Formats: sequence, C-alpha cells, structure tokens
Amino acid sequence: MTDLGVQDAAAKADHMVNPASLAASMIDERAPDIVEALNDMPPELAVAVLLHLPPDRAIEVLDQPGLEREPELITLMPRTVAAKLLAGVSADRLADVFRQVKEPHCSELLDLLDPGTRVNIRRLLEYPKDTAGSIMTTEFASVPSTYTVGQTLDYIRHVESSRETVYAIYVLDPLSKKLVKTITLRRLITGDPEAQVLSVARPGRLITATPLMDREDVARLISKYDLLAVPVVDHGRVIGIVTVDDVIDAIVQESTEDVQKFGGMAAINEPYMEVGFWQMMKKRGGWLCALFLSEMLTASAMQGYEGELEKAIVLTLFIPLIMSSGGNSGSQATSLLIRALALRELEIKDWWHVALREVPNGLALGTMLGLVGIVRISLWQYLGFYDYGEHWLLIALTVGVALIGIVLFGSLTGSMLPFILQRIGFDPASASAPFVATLVDVTGLVIYFTVASIILRGTLL
Repeated sequence: MTDLGVQDAAAKADHMVNPASLAASMIDERAPDIVEALNDMPPELAVAVLLHLPPDRAIEVLDQPGLEREPELITLMPRTVAAKLLAGVSADRLADVFRQVKEPHCSELLDLLDPGTRVNIRRLLEYPKDTAGSIMTTEFASVPSTYTVGQTLDYIRHVESSRETVYAIYVLDPLSKKLVKTITLRRLITGDPEAQVLSVARPGRLITATPLMDREDVARLISKYDLLAVPVVDHGRVIGIVTVDDVIDAIVQESTEDVQKFGGMAAINEPYMEVGFWQMMKKRGGWLCALFLSEMLTASAMQGYEGELEKAIVLTLFIPLIMSSGGNSGSQATSLLIRALALRELEIKDWWHVALREVPNGLALGTMLGLVGIVRISLWQYLGFYDYGEHWLLIALTVGVALIGIVLFGSLTGSMLPFILQRIGFDPASASAPFVATLVDVTGLVIYFTVASIILRGTLL
C-alpha cells in the first residue's frame, strides 16, 4: 500500500472513532437509529458521542426506551451535564433511569435537578414497581371547564413543546381541580372555537386508572377502550397519564419475564450480551439445581420398579416415549392456562370448569397417542424392524393404555398448577414447562409400571 493509501486509511479510522465526527454524522438520523448505533459502541465512546450531539438531540436519544446501559452512560457523564440533559427527559423515563442509577450518583443527580422536577421524580419513585404510578408521566395537558374550544387550542399550542404527548385534554373543575371529562384531540379540533370545551366531550363515564393499579390491568383498559392514554387519578385529581407507548414497553418487559420463567429460569432484565457470567449462573443455576433434584425422584421411582424392569427389559424402550408425552401434554395445558389467566379470561373460581374441560380433552389426546403407539409397535413387529417377543400385543396394549392415563394426568396437572400458584400468591408463569414436565415424569412412570403390572401379570411379570 502506498503512503497516500496508508494516510487515507488512517484518516478513515480516525473518523470512525472520533466522537465529534460520529455525532455530526448522526444529527439528521432518527432517534431510534442513533440508539441502535450507540448500543453497539463501548460505553465511553457512546457517552462522548452523546455529549457532542446538540442538547435537544441528546435529550431525545436519552428519552428512548431502547437505549441500553443508560444508567451506566449517565454515570460516566459529568454531573452537571448529565443533570441538564436529564431535566429535558420525560418524567416516566427519568424515573426509570433513577431506579437503576446506584448511589451516590442517584442522590447527586437528583440534587442537581430543579425543585419541581425533583419532587415529581421522588413521587414517581415511591410507587411500587409494575403499577400505573411507576410508569405514568406527569406531563399532560389540562384546562378548566370554563375554557372555550378556542382557548383550549391556544393553550395546547403554548404548552405542546413541554408535554411528552398530547393525545387528549383533561378538563378539570376550576375550584376542586378534580377531573370532569377527557376530550380527545380529534373532537377538540373539529369543535366550534366559540363553544364551551365541555360541549365537544364524548358522553359516558370517565375511564381512569388508580396509581396502584397493576400495569397489566392498565394495558387491558387501554386495549378494551381503544385509548392512546389513560389518566391516573388519585382522589379525583389527575396526577399523571399512562400512554400507549408506556404500556407497550411494559408489556414487552412483562412478556420477556414470563417467557424466561416459563423456560425454567429467573427473569433477566438486561440484554443477553450484557449479562455477566456470575449473574447468568445465579439466574439459571438455582432453577437447574431445583429441577435436577426433582428429576432425582424419577430415578427413585424407577428403582421402585427394578424387579419389573429385570423381568421385562423391553419396557425400558418406551420410558422416553411415556415421559415426553406426559410432559408435553402438561406443558400445552399450562401454556394455555397461563395466557387465559394473564388476559383475565379466567379467574381462580373457574378451576372446576377448566378441570371438567380438560378431562375429555386429556382422554381424547391420550387415546390418539395410545393408538399411534399401538400401531407403531405392531408395524415394527410385522415388518421385522424389532422383535418384541411373543407377548408383543400385550406390550402394545400396555403402552396404549399407559399413554391415555399419562396424557390425562399431564393435562389435568398442567391446567391446575397455574391456578394453585395464583391462589397461593405466586406468578402463574412460574409454572414453567420444565417444572411441569418433571412433575409429570415421576407420576408418569408410576402410571406406566402400574398399568404394566396389571396387563402383563402372568406373562412377562
């Protein structure tokens, strides 16, 4: 390579790692695209790029929920600069950041915020996690009921830049400041400017949330009434709003946690590549050990039938088939019930109806698998793939009957376990597929060998 070529390559490399150049190239990009680029950079470089962006663009980026390692980035910034940027971030997002920033950085940053913002953030931090109060924003547009439509529109134009979103206007009683009506922006724009603002309000009761309402209930409320935002009301007064984007973020996080629990591990909130080795061991190791100890019951169950196994070793060929069928049917039922409970399609009192429904389902599914098992054994015997001995027909019958019982038990267990967990105060998603499979495995072996001892008595046993 020529000297000129080396210089060009060096100049390009310098441009690639130069924070000012990187920031200049990102100014016209959309905030989510900038977030993706920052997520791929080392923390120190990402902070340097943020600091070289215009303040309004940096604030827009910090306001994005997809920005990873945000607490770490904030901690690496000079305190005064970080405080100025955070002052422009929406209140709900800011509260999320402060929940993750460790001391003494958290207190230092809070002290640098203006008194009004500091009070708002401290109030949001007081609400329990996963409640409406913890995910709401305190930036909303409200007017007294004495306003006209024109006055309200003028007010929106004046405050729009200081509000996270203006999906609706909240009309308050001028004296008590309590919520009177919620008016969508669409109805407001189409109204007569000289008319009273309440004249364009939709008739019907107010749709509101309380600050301690679970975020999943808020999501159902927004979905049911097709809202873009729902006001959070305390003693009749609006203290914030939960917007649809807040709910989407909450649903994604909740779904991620449920999927991880259902896979048999503790929930992890950080991106996969950001989880440390020991943290991963902690999240996965405990569950694996618990499941391993549970699976040891399977070995104990097999030891109890050691005599039968010695007499009819052919029975061992079907143990994986038996165990997996029971576990699969249980996992299916658990998945269906967890979803139904999460969507409030079912309540704890409905367990009896579910049980009555799962009995015929389990019998039908078990019969289907049992027939497949019998046909499979018969084909292998007739086609000469394997010789199951002179009592092969009884062995096929044993497998078929055992599958009916095991699938029935798996379906009942998998459907009842979420109810039991919810009744004793646990998350139904904790009824993980591995846990259900382990429980059904042990019982499945007992059912299998009990059926075998009845059908094969006097022949192989």
